[in-house]
Amino acid sequence: MTSIPIAVQMYTLREECVQDFAGTLKKVAELGFDGVEFAGYGGLTAKEVKGLLNEFGLRAAASHVPLEELENNLCQVIENQKILGSNYVVCPYLLPDRRTKEDYKALITFLDQAGETCHQEGIILCYHNHDFELERIFNDRTILETIFDKTNANNLKAELDVYWLTKAGENPVEWIDRYKNRTPLIHLKDMTTDDEQFFAELGTGGVDIEAVIQKGKENGVEWWVIEQDVCRRSPFESIEISMNYLKLLKDK
Repeated sequence: MTSIPIAVQMYTLREECVQDFAGTLKKVAELGFDGVEFAGYGGLTAKEVKGLLNEFGLRAAASHVPLEELENNLCQVIENQKILGSNYVVCPYLLPDRRTKEDYKALITFLDQAGETCHQEGIILCYHNHDFELERIFNDRTILETIFDKTNANNLKAELDVYWLTKAGENPVEWIDRYKNRTPLIHLKDMTTDDEQFFAELGTGGVDIEAVIQKGKENGVEWWVIEQDVCRRSPFESIEISMNYLKLLKDK
C-alpha cells in the first residue's frame, strides 16, 4: 500500500467513548492505528486529550468540528488544534435546515474566510462531504464542485468520503484526481453490494478501495481515515477488520 498513516474517525466509536474515552483511545492504539480523527473530546480539555495521545503513542490526524462552532468559536478551535498537534480542522456535516441555494452561497463565503484565518495560523480547514452535496443546483454543477471551485485552494481542502461519493453515483478515484493536491484527508469506507448499500468493513463491499489507495498515493494524501457510521458487529471488531485489510494491501 503506502506509508501514509492511518487514523480512525472516533465517531465510529462514539458509544465506546461515552463509556470510557481514555480506554477507547488505548484500544485504538493497540489495534495499530497511527492516529485518530476527533469528533469531540470526551468532555476533556485539549491539553488533557493531548496527554492521552502522548501516553498511547497516537497522533491527532484532524478534528471534526460542527459548523456552528466554527462560526462562533473559531479562535478556540484553532487553539485546540495547536495544543493537540493537529494540522487539520474539518467541517463535517450540514444540518438539513442549512441546505438551500442561498445557504450554500453563504457557506462558501464563510469557508473561504474561515479557511484563510486558519491558514494564517498554520491550520488547514477541510470540508467533508456526504451524498447530498452531489445534487446539481448550480447550473448543472454539483454543490461539492461549487464549494471547492468557489473557494481558494489554500483556504479550503477536501476530505472526500468514498462511501458517500459512491452512494451518489460518483467515482471516488475521479474526484481525488480532480482535486489532486487538495485532498490531504480521505475517509475510507466500504458499501455492501446489495440494494441496501449499507456501511461495510473495508474489503467486504463494492467500493474499489485499492484503486482509491493508489490514486491517493499519487495525489498527496496525508492521512487515511477509517470510518464506519454504523456497525452491525462491535465497532472495535469492524475497525480491526478494516485495518487488517489495509495491512494486507500494504503487504502487496
